[in-house]
Amino acid sequence: MDNITLKRIQTLHPKLREEVTQIYDEICKNLVGKGVVCRFTSTYRTSAEQNALFAQGRTDKTKPIVTMARANESYHNFGCAIDICLILNGVTASWDFSKDYDNDGVADLMEAIHIFQMYGWEWAGTWKTFREFPHVQKTFGKTIKQMQALPKFKQDNIEYPVL
Repeated sequence: MDNITLKRIQTLHPKLREEVTQIYDEICKNLVGKGVVCRFTSTYRTSAEQNALFAQGRTDKTKPIVTMARANESYHNFGCAIDICLILNGVTASWDFSKDYDNDGVADLMEAIHIFQMYGWEWAGTWKTFREFPHVQKTFGKTIKQMQALPKFKQDNIEYPVL
């Protein structure tokens, strides 16, 4: 298990933390050997963090565009989305969705995505436009507009919607 990921799970919406801990445990059990661990690179994001990512590839053209969502237009801003990667030998990040480091016949990042999907999470790799392969989200059947309109509560200095 990855301590960075375990800390990031604690920033997710409180209704998701237990489920995501179970999901992460299953992912870790499936990625056995070869010095590979799954890391959650992003969970909850502040509005400032989301706007900085939105600027990437637009005002900061040295990097590619990675999101189409501005602040409060991403499920990350409500603690309901996760981006993932693999960490190889404790050092190198990989977003290669074709690699099967544990040699079980299934690409490792796809193993992780399939586990999320078994719990009802939506994978952004299936979107019709602007696919985000490392991104999964649980929307509770709510659109972004509905999430924005929900009353909020504060926990650990993070504001979450009442779901």
